Amino acid sequence: MRVISFTVLAICIAISVIASILAIWDFTKTDALWRTVATCIVVSGGMVAFGVVNSLYGSKD
Repeated sequence: MRVISFTVLAICIAISVIASILAIWDFTKTDALWRTVATCIVVSGGMVAFGVVNSLYGSKD
């Protein structure tokens, strides 16, 4: 579970950084930037919440 959470969070951060760079250089509109960042924040928040719940109630292997 930790590997999946880390991978999803890393992908979200990478996508946000790429979208930000493209918006800075005017390759994308700022609306696309904020939608991308908001989507990544929601996905990351969900993965963090799932990780917390999993660590509290998951198996202790």
